[in-house]
Amino acid sequence: MVRIRVLVVDDHRIFAESLAAALAAEPDVDVSAAGSGPAALRCLERAAGEGRRFDVLLVDADLGGSLPGARPAVPVQDGDAEGLVDGISLVAGVRSAQPAVRLVVLAEKDDPRRAALALQAGASGWVAKDCSLSRLLTVIRGVLRDETHLPPALLTGVLRELTAARKHRTESERLVQSLTPREREVLRCMVAGLGRKAVAERLFLSPHTVRTHMQNVLGKLGVHSTLAAVALARRAGVGPADLAGDVVERGGQLA
Repeated sequence: MVRIRVLVVDDHRIFAESLAAALAAEPDVDVSAAGSGPAALRCLERAAGEGRRFDVLLVDADLGGSLPGARPAVPVQDGDAEGLVDGISLVAGVRSAQPAVRLVVLAEKDDPRRAALALQAGASGWVAKDCSLSRLLTVIRGVLRDETHLPPALLTGVLRELTAARKHRTESERLVQSLTPREREVLRCMVAGLGRKAVAERLFLSPHTVRTHMQNVLGKLGVHSTLAAVALARRAGVGPADLAGDVVERGGQLA
């Protein structure tokens, strides 16, 4: 019998332990539980090191008390000592680090925007916490067959959110492509959180020249602040400059 290894990640201990116990009663399911994002990462790393990777993670949408609609903004390893890593950020980090793991988000209530964010982060399913055990098992087995599971009532709203996000990304990409290679270098430094003086030192430019480039970037992107420029850059898929090495450009565009 092929066994399914499941990790429940929820900071409500009673819920996590109850769900883990219910799943463990299934003859083909091995289950563990973690009470925070960092704890889940430790479980994943330990399991990988022992050659027994998890197949499915069930992640609390509100893990760590995340704000409704919050976008994954920081790498999951940046979670603090209290384990405050929100569920969608954890999904994004695990999907990036271990793409073979399937992720299902457990939610207190249906929310098309957050469900869309979860799918964009790499989740394969969004399930209500009060669903039946048989429904949850159907989802777990389904995502292992590369199926995507959403409640029917959420489908229209999620598709609308994903369409809007795609439109915004396309427009953001068009604006970024209007920048010169040097301006894209400056933008990546801005995404990395560097100030004008640090950008000047990194790119071997004068602070005055960097200021001019930054003003040009804001003007071409149609925004009025560095924060807004960084948000637009991230929507367009522009990553931060590699502070440990050189700014890299691939295919004529910055990676």
